[in-house]
Amino acid sequence: MGISADRVDRQKEFDAKNNLGFPLLSDPDRTVAKQFGVKRIGPLPSKRATFVIGTDFVVKAAIKSETDMMTHADDALKALSR
Repeated sequence: MGISADRVDRQKEFDAKNNLGFPLLSDPDRTVAKQFGVKRIGPLPSKRATFVIGTDFVVKAAIKSETDMMTHADDALKALSR
């Protein structure tokens, strides 16, 4: 699943354009972003992060990079293969 502060209509457009194949959740007030420690102060967008969460609801990996987007997918796949 993906989550961002974008409105639902923007997420639908993004999904249609990129054919993601997984649900996107909208967090416009950034409540979830705050809980995961990625909310910035003020109107700035949330920090980019990927969390791999196991079926036991335990966070297996937290990938935080705002400059290297490929590391998110690569590191998430590594965490899933452990």
